[in-house]
Amino acid sequence: MLGHRIPATLRLPRGGLLLLLERKGITARRGVSVMAGGGEAEEGPLGGFLEYMERLRNYERSGVPRGAGTDSDDGFDLGRMRRLLRRLGDPHTHFPAVHIAGTKGKGSTAAFLSNIMRAQGYNVGCYSSPHLLTIRERISVGNDGGPVPVGLLSDLFDEAKEAIDEAIESENGSLTHFEVFTALSFLLFSQENVDIAIIEAGLGGARDATNVIRSTELAASVITTVGREHLAALGGSLQSIAIAKSGIIKQGRPVVIGGPFAADIEQIIRDRAFLTQSPVISACDPGVKSFTKCIDWDNGKPYQRCYINIKISNDVPLSIEMQDINLQLLGDHQRQNAVTAACAALCLRSEGWDISDASIQAGLEETQLPGRSQFLTAEEASVLGLNGASTVLIDGAHTEESAKALSGVIKTVRPEGPLALVVGMATDKEHLAFAEQLLSGQTPDVVLLTEASIAGGTSRAMPASSLKEVWIAAARDHGIECVDIGGVSGAEAPEHIGDLLGSPSSSSGRKPPMVIGCQDEGPFSSNLIIAASRLLEKSRGRAHPGLICVTGSLHLVGAVLQQLGRH
Repeated sequence: MLGHRIPATLRLPRGGLLLLLERKGITARRGVSVMAGGGEAEEGPLGGFLEYMERLRNYERSGVPRGAGTDSDDGFDLGRMRRLLRRLGDPHTHFPAVHIAGTKGKGSTAAFLSNIMRAQGYNVGCYSSPHLLTIRERISVGNDGGPVPVGLLSDLFDEAKEAIDEAIESENGSLTHFEVFTALSFLLFSQENVDIAIIEAGLGGARDATNVIRSTELAASVITTVGREHLAALGGSLQSIAIAKSGIIKQGRPVVIGGPFAADIEQIIRDRAFLTQSPVISACDPGVKSFTKCIDWDNGKPYQRCYINIKISNDVPLSIEMQDINLQLLGDHQRQNAVTAACAALCLRSEGWDISDASIQAGLEETQLPGRSQFLTAEEASVLGLNGASTVLIDGAHTEESAKALSGVIKTVRPEGPLALVVGMATDKEHLAFAEQLLSGQTPDVVLLTEASIAGGTSRAMPASSLKEVWIAAARDHGIECVDIGGVSGAEAPEHIGDLLGSPSSSSGRKPPMVIGCQDEGPFSSNLIIAASRLLEKSRGRAHPGLICVTGSLHLVGAVLQQLGRH
């Protein structure tokens, strides 16, 4: 029970929250989508909680306002978050924390570091976003790293609801979905007496709701990368984004930087660290060496065997060598994330935490993340309706940098053979740059565009027809011949377009033109994956096993995993 941690409060009158939010112009939505709240199986036990959360303002669904992540008058109000936490007994002051920000890589780095600490035997809390299937994925606590149990989250909400109701009323309905759920995660970590919490920032850093962690509780900060995502919300330039993310650096507490960074961006971070007298540990230090030895397969899934050697003798001396470490997360970028997490673990060890080399390697090797370079098993592909002719890769890449990383994974794991891309994106992403990165690697045989439902809504979903025009333009810029097959309705549509493609041209040696089309209407359906497989067969023939990559949005990847979960 919360007991003394939450002062006695007055409950809002029946329907009070709904009425208050409606007065603020926020309409409650009935039903819970895969990305907005939780899976269908949870709607009973967590129905009241999910419905409550749906009534709160959700910027993941509507998009983040311009300047909201900057340390300015336009930025989110951290005072509002602090006042909410005060009503809950300031739970964020009850445990040490590692705070992780970054454009890309922060989720993977948080997962790596959490597993390292679990391997050492610590009771670890981890908070991350977004989720794929259930909002419970955002919180893990204990030694298994799984989503917070339904009963634990339900009880937590029941105990905290009075305080949250009063906070919402006091703030005139302005508290957001992210703020309330972040506060609940801190409260749970306090109740469960975690030894350490790994906290992933949501947007930017300086004005993010997670940036209430004080220097007295901060074990270390981590900044993984700085890229152009959420450009308008974070000030309009890479420099302003770097300033926002460096806002998580606290007085006298060490900061681990991942990178690689452009010189001016790294200098911004180091200048902030200098002002706060914070030691800097760089995962790109000259004393850090890492490379991938080979790609191997285990039970139908690839892993990369790596060499990692860290020997840093600057502000904080760090040292570890891992001759053969098998990472389930693929790509050079994930190897760099592993190095960053290892540096963070070594930093904690230098501060007195008991962390062995064996735990660092075990934690890194055990880490896997659904929807990040995830190859489906043959059984999973069959659930989607495939006949074994194609392998399915799902990856939530949605920025220029992550598209480049995904292209590298495809090249490494499947350098030859037919390739199809199924892509859906949010409206506020850099669609052309994303397409150009994926077209600069192995030229796909088939590209099918779809509409990705974003956080349970369509307001931020880029129309499939508009995405198709972007990809046609990108193909033209790259000198790639393509055939526009128009709209695709379900899995059977490809049967009638054989005449456009002709027969597979194995005898001439000339690769057929790239096929490009889009889903006719509505949000993504797994039938589009079947359509892609059939198009690959028509383009390259059945003799060549194909690779189908579903990408462009974690929300799209979540829809694929939801389809698998139903079976």
